[in-house]
Amino acid sequence: MRVTFLGTGTSRGIPVIGCQCDTCTSTNPHNRRMRSSVMIESDSTRVVIDTSVDFRHQMLEHDVRHLEGVVYTHSHADHILGLDDVYPFNIWSGKPLKAWAAPATLAEIKTTFRHLFAETRYPGIPQVELTPIDGPFAVGNLRFEPVEILHGCLPILGFVIGGFGYLTDVSEIPDKSLEKLTGLDVLVLDALRPRPHPTHFSIEQAAEMACRLDAGQTYLIHMSHEVEHAAVSGQLPERVALSYDGLVVEL
Repeated sequence: MRVTFLGTGTSRGIPVIGCQCDTCTSTNPHNRRMRSSVMIESDSTRVVIDTSVDFRHQMLEHDVRHLEGVVYTHSHADHILGLDDVYPFNIWSGKPLKAWAAPATLAEIKTTFRHLFAETRYPGIPQVELTPIDGPFAVGNLRFEPVEILHGCLPILGFVIGGFGYLTDVSEIPDKSLEKLTGLDVLVLDALRPRPHPTHFSIEQAAEMACRLDAGQTYLIHMSHEVEHAAVSGQLPERVALSYDGLVVEL
């Protein structure tokens, strides 16, 4: 299995419009972050977790010509607003693109993209086939196990795929989910900034959770411009690292 980090930034992206901080003005390419999303590939299946605001650019950047599906963590704007750009995949495949999400997330997607699901459809808009997540499911030969986590007070989903775990936008992991996430080969974990935040792990909290879950390697994601790649990388424990746009991990 191959995991490509399409974007590793927070909802505003890095650089932030108009910002002159050290991270936003940095020439280090690891400080340029599109909105968070990953692509997971096996020999026969390619799936994206979340269609970020930067989805179109991410697909072009990585020369993606087919997708077997999209899986959603939750319905916040930076994680779903690229959905309208899946249309070319309909053209090349000749069929709707399949999407999986929790029922509450599907309801929000139907509201946000009501033009996609109207009885009378305008020509040239995407065809998307929505499937509610109510337990483990498969996309091609990739098996996804949903994991309940909290984004502030909002219940959202993380996912375990084989030895890989993906948790973005998380501030708390319920006890019942910890067992599913312990001892993975690779774990991806939200770490917004050095300072505490009510709906995201801080760098310190994420590092502590990474040590507790004891993955072979943990990569931090969804980072704001308060995280300068080189400076923060030097402060992290062993087997914990910052991800960056374009990072590829083979499992």
